[in-house]
Amino acid sequence: MLVSRQKQDSGGAHRPENRIAGHFKKYHQLWLLALPGIILTLMFAYIPMSGLVIIFKDYNYRDGIFGSPWVGFKNFEFFFANFSKAWRATRNTILLNLCYTVFGTAMAVMLAVMFNEIRHKKYLKATQSLSIMPYFISWVVAGGILRALLNYDGGAINNLLVTLGFDKVDFYNDPKYWRIILTLCNIWKGAGYNGIIYFSTIAGFDTSLYESAQVDGANLWQRIRYITIPLLKPTIVIMFLLSIGKIMSGDLTMMMSITNLSSMLLETTDIIDTYVYRSVIGMGDFVMGSAVGLYQSMFGFALVLFSNWLVGKFDKEYRLF
Repeated sequence: MLVSRQKQDSGGAHRPENRIAGHFKKYHQLWLLALPGIILTLMFAYIPMSGLVIIFKDYNYRDGIFGSPWVGFKNFEFFFANFSKAWRATRNTILLNLCYTVFGTAMAVMLAVMFNEIRHKKYLKATQSLSIMPYFISWVVAGGILRALLNYDGGAINNLLVTLGFDKVDFYNDPKYWRIILTLCNIWKGAGYNGIIYFSTIAGFDTSLYESAQVDGANLWQRIRYITIPLLKPTIVIMFLLSIGKIMSGDLTMMMSITNLSSMLLETTDIIDTYVYRSVIGMGDFVMGSAVGLYQSMFGFALVLFSNWLVGKFDKEYRLF
């Protein structure tokens, strides 16, 4: 009888409700510490998602969000009505974001490795400050700087071309240059900030690995190739997976400031955000803009899930979840 009672007690300890109560009792201080963040996340990230119902309604102010009549997927029709322009915007968005991610990550890792090899603290601080400074410059200012460089009349680059004996290039009327220009602008603005993130990861590496490699005769390139890059790979993979979720989103402020939404450049610069802005938001119809926003988010979410699954096929330790 005593044995059966002990079995009952031990069985009760393994019940789900008992495990949950024991967990909160053990980690209640950590949960209290995280509670403000949880509340803010619910308030500003999850509860507002109930407003997504507006996407499937013919919204009017009199009936409100939940009282307006249902229209199904009608608010998505405008985006696919002109398929050629919708496909062009989707293609440009994906291509530009892939360029930003691949080349931006490569430059950020290069900067992080460079920071790690600078031994003088004053030089390191100065280099980091200069590299991260563009991150805090607005795209409006960046657009002004770019126009001073690329203008057909009086632009620094065209003046240099004329001095070297070449013809001027009308950058603002020729779309073929703008994928490269936009990628360079994105790298210039974000590589320093991302480089600091990667550098903070490198700073946590075990220095004895580098010392042992140096004793064994490894040069600088070999230490970077066989120690730094492999140890940095998990962080690179995680950052890449996070960026994949934004592959269908674009920076409208960047495009407006740098290209001024010029109709001459739309072949390579028209992304989903600028297409929606020109087609819908400029007329004040925010419901259709929200519909495309949902389309971008769902597509990005599916890409993150697929990329996470694909990474798990090669190495499960690199998965996000």
